[in-house]
Amino acid sequence: MAAKAMAGTLLAVSLSSLSLTVLAADLPEIESRGSLSVATEDNYAPFNYIDNGNPVGFNADMLEELRQYADFDVDQDILPWTGLLAAVSTGQYDMALTGASVSDERLRVFNYTAPYASAQHFAITRAGDDSIQSVADLSGKKLGVQAGSVLLSRLPELEKMLKESGGELGEVVQYESYPEAFADLANGRLDFVIDSAVPVNTLVASKPDVFAKGPAVSGPGYVSWPMPKSSPELLEYMNGFLDHMRDTGRLAELQEKWFGESFPDLPTEPLTSVDQFHELQFSNMK
Repeated sequence: MAAKAMAGTLLAVSLSSLSLTVLAADLPEIESRGSLSVATEDNYAPFNYIDNGNPVGFNADMLEELRQYADFDVDQDILPWTGLLAAVSTGQYDMALTGASVSDERLRVFNYTAPYASAQHFAITRAGDDSIQSVADLSGKKLGVQAGSVLLSRLPELEKMLKESGGELGEVVQYESYPEAFADLANGRLDFVIDSAVPVNTLVASKPDVFAKGPAVSGPGYVSWPMPKSSPELLEYMNGFLDHMRDTGRLAELQEKWFGESFPDLPTEPLTSVDQFHELQFSNMK
């Protein structure tokens, strides 16, 4: 039976941790000690996951590219998602090299490199469930989402969409990892799960007889790498690495390999403020 993640208390602790102000290592200290410490996760395909005991995914490949690019070592620790950003915010790691969506709340604590993937959110339903054809059909239905995720923080967007159609948000169940949520969806304990575009496409392509892609439940969004705001030189360095990957064509190759498509129209500048994020979201609204 899938284990349900601790909800209220765990989320409150996570958000409290993210509000701490710390001075993490910036690029000069990283270069002086000769190593960059990065935190990754292990259960969020196709960004980071374990296959036959080995870390794989888009960010695993990007980590190897970074090790070739950098003049210093890059040390990796694999953590559960629910504690990963808190560990970075408290200075235990220099940055997160994972599939972290950008949000208003996170931008108050972290800066982000330029995005490397889209993060618009979609409902995932059971294959053959014809009761969900539009956002209006999600009214009152039981949904699953990962604890501490941006998808959870952007649920008010779905709530607003439902209200505009005369509906309401149903029961929300939080999970420590997405595989647990998907298992409950497949077994009928949930009506739908919310995830961002890339993992939704990956899941449905891998299990088309079990899951289906439902309606969009948010506006535009972005996935990128967060680091503390006290590390502006590291931010510039990592964005330079992404520029290098983009200019050589390697970034597009890895996007195609892991996401099934490249994203040539994403912003190329770092994301450092809520106002900037909102401007980009508005300019990309269809």
